[in-house]
Amino acid sequence: MKAVIIGAGRGSRLRHLTEELPKTLVPILGRPMLDSILDALAAGGFKRSDVVFVCGYKADVIRAAYPDLTYVENRDWEQNNILLSLLCAREHLEGGFVSTYADIVYRPEIVADLVRSPHDITLACDTDWRRRYVGRSQHPETDAEKLRADAASADRVVELSRRIPPEAAAGEFIGVMKLSARGAAQFLTAFDAARAAFSERPEFREGRSFRRAYLIDLLQHMLESGAALHKIDTHGGYMEIDTLEDASLADAWWRGAT
Repeated sequence: MKAVIIGAGRGSRLRHLTEELPKTLVPILGRPMLDSILDALAAGGFKRSDVVFVCGYKADVIRAAYPDLTYVENRDWEQNNILLSLLCAREHLEGGFVSTYADIVYRPEIVADLVRSPHDITLACDTDWRRRYVGRSQHPETDAEKLRADAASADRVVELSRRIPPEAAAGEFIGVMKLSARGAAQFLTAFDAARAAFSERPEFREGRSFRRAYLIDLLQHMLESGAALHKIDTHGGYMEIDTLEDASLADAWWRGAT
């Protein structure tokens, strides 16, 4: 099983902080976000030789700073989005994988909990997510990748969308998930089918084309096709750094989460 870090984009809303650095190297809590992510992956049993980094913007900077990682390059990072970025690492996915966004900080035990999950597709969910949106003017709750759970089986995911009303959400998908080999096969089959059906159409999900799709778009498409998705919860201990405002709030967020 590999760990895949999806980090091709620039992070333009961090403005001057990403003029010379890729987003994942922006210091948060006194260190690059990537260092925190690597620590979390290590807690799940992943050595650096197990880690695949999908690079794009400032790829040379990442490669020079972390030469012990395996790299695949998303050469079209300015035109596509998270889903197609992850699939740049397709050759590393088939045996099962843990994937993570590159612009987040989270407790290491989250990855350990995911790895222990008996399910084929398991998403990490922050149940304390709304606390981080108080006073967050540049990234409202409507942008959160929210999920709903089955009332009869609290760990079964039934919907994954930004459009879920905040009060109806069980939490926010934090961008970290585990797929077993069987789950990876389901995921890749669903990707191929969706690409064949939607790549030439103007819209895939929620106004986005297939080329610009988020990871959650394919996961929701799978749910609607009958796939079983589950979740593990973290009650805080996670934050996304998307804007300069987020970077300025990070210390206070983290103190409130621990």
